[in-house]
Amino acid sequence: MEIKNIAVIGAGMMGKMIAFVFSSRYDVNVYDVITSDILEHIRETAKELVDKDILSAEDLETRLSRIHFVSRMDAAVSAADLIIEAVFEDMALKQKTFSQLEDICREDCIFCTNTSVMSPSEISRGLLRRERFAATHFWNPAHLIPLVEVVMSDATNPETAKTIMDVLEGVGKTPVLCRKDVPGFIANRLQHALWREAIYMVENGIADPKTIDDACKYGPGLRWPVLGPMENSDMVGIELTYSIHNYVLRALADNHGPSPLLKEMIDRGDLGMKSGKGWQEWTPEQAAASSKALQEYLINDLAIKSNRRPL
Repeated sequence: MEIKNIAVIGAGMMGKMIAFVFSSRYDVNVYDVITSDILEHIRETAKELVDKDILSAEDLETRLSRIHFVSRMDAAVSAADLIIEAVFEDMALKQKTFSQLEDICREDCIFCTNTSVMSPSEISRGLLRRERFAATHFWNPAHLIPLVEVVMSDATNPETAKTIMDVLEGVGKTPVLCRKDVPGFIANRLQHALWREAIYMVENGIADPKTIDDACKYGPGLRWPVLGPMENSDMVGIELTYSIHNYVLRALADNHGPSPLLKEMIDRGDLGMKSGKGWQEWTPEQAAASSKALQEYLINDLAIKSNRRPL
């Protein structure tokens, strides 16, 4: 199936920039129950791409001209070949949204739910054409992080997944296919396995939080952009991987629930940057600097890669 028309349902933080991602090749209809000047928000957010010469000012305006805010859902999706739903992470709301969409869309329209945690099998449970449904987990900020996880439900047709992957590659994303609907999909399972071990080491007095962060940022974290865990295992050799695991895995955290430390911190009101204290203390200036550093890193990384693939 050739994809020509894209629609995005939900113009919140993620939906706006997902629409911008697709505008590199497609006209995009955007629908939300709350009307707002999404184009101005996108323009302001994407200005950093112009400042870094990743995108010209003219190209930005061309992209914005392809994004159309439509005040009625039926009008937004009437010609859609592929729809990305980006409403709040609420199961009932997502199910209701897709039930409405199925009533007004063509039978061959592909449905995608943007979710970081919710089961696509459960979201699509009440639909008639579940084979044309999958999850697409865009990582925030959607226009800067290349990864999009395409997650098959228990009924997704492989051809549907392939079409979604092809479309995402065409707009410069790096899609990965999660073949089974499992909690956390792929990247969050890996991320929280690391977090579990990090918190375990703090809980057991092995290292303090800053030391753990430094160990990641200045050690293996430097390799991760070019050397994933499976490639790293091949590099050091399968025999060494086996030997290390045979020795160390029995000593790693294996708790199946949150660390008691987290509950204690919540009870004290130590909620992270927003409260001024989490694993460490944060002034408003330090919190802002941390967020700015991440944004600048992602922008600079995209600037380096922009000569190799389209935005």
